Amino acid sequence: MPSVVRIVGLGPGDPDLLTLGSLEALRAVGRAIVVLASPELALFLESEGVTLVRDRIADPDLFVRGSADAVDAFAASLDGEDIVLGVLGNPLSDFPGLPLLLRALERAGVRSELVPGMPRATLSAAISMPLVPLPAGSTHHSWPDLVEVMARLRRGCPWDREQTHESLVPYLVEETYEVVDAIEARSDADLCEELGDLLLQIVFHAQLATERGSFSIADVVDGLSNKMIRRHPHVFGDQAVSSVAEVWQNWDALKALEPSAATRTSRLDGIPRGLGALQRAQKMQDKAARVGFDWPDESGVRAKLAEEFEELEAARRDGDPAAIREELGDVIFTVVNLARMLKIDAEGAMRDASAKFYTRFTFMERRAETEGRKLGELSAGELESLWQLAKRNAA
Repeated sequence: MPSVVRIVGLGPGDPDLLTLGSLEALRAVGRAIVVLASPELALFLESEGVTLVRDRIADPDLFVRGSADAVDAFAASLDGEDIVLGVLGNPLSDFPGLPLLLRALERAGVRSELVPGMPRATLSAAISMPLVPLPAGSTHHSWPDLVEVMARLRRGCPWDREQTHESLVPYLVEETYEVVDAIEARSDADLCEELGDLLLQIVFHAQLATERGSFSIADVVDGLSNKMIRRHPHVFGDQAVSSVAEVWQNWDALKALEPSAATRTSRLDGIPRGLGALQRAQKMQDKAARVGFDWPDESGVRAKLAEEFEELEAARRDGDPAAIREELGDVIFTVVNLARMLKIDAEGAMRDASAKFYTRFTFMERRAETEGRKLGELSAGELESLWQLAKRNAA
């Protein structure tokens, strides 16, 4: 067995991105097993006097991913000399099999050393590196593969290279609503596909941030995981809760301690302005209700709704367009409050109502066409009769 296995990060795969520390570690030992290195990088290492030991790892992809069999086979193959194991990227972030390998070496009594390299998810990796070929299309891909796919797209596709956070906003919104459509259609196949499209948008934005040196997808995952653990002490800690209301109370208290809360002057701050109007209204009402600003039951909301209708009618009689708009907004806001009291998602209920109208209206169109007519040619009475028929027959 060798006395030392030095695990060295080779960077994204471009010789120009190999750090000086990694190159010195490779030269110092002189013998290296490199995993998934590009031909260009292999030739460069050999030109630097490093002897490459080939065919020591039967399945490099499985080895890097952390297959116990592949790692154990590699440890058993070591031949008694100090050697470098070169892995793409930084072994601490780009080598999932590292923990297994370190334990296998420890069991064998072999000392290990780590030499970091440039992580693969960097500006240079995304734009200039010759990426290692991805597994075949029939292979089951992993999270690292997806990050690699995004880096390749940014390097090789003219459209992807042109995108910015701002230009991607419409696609992010569209993919979100397509996920909602798949859920409401109760289609598992569509939901699986649309969740993938939404995930691509998240990885895309993270890749853009990585290229700016701002944050990476790893930072996104770390931040989210830490936030969920921090906000759920009743799951990840020893705090006990007895109801959903208590969970919400703890959630609000913990959010108030986070840095982002320091810039907020109101409990209602932080609700995205880009939300649908009904959804934003209901979120504001939820937050207000948590501090007791609410009716005891829905009867109070019903009385308020009647009051708002009277004010709307008064504004209509006065003929003031601004007042009519304001009072109509109050009516709709109160209807959202009623939905909240009834524990109904107002935005979802509105989507259901729109879908129902679409189904009935298109039934009317088709029925009129079978009679050789168009809806615009029908009288008000005929339209009403057709509407009632649609209500009885449209699915």
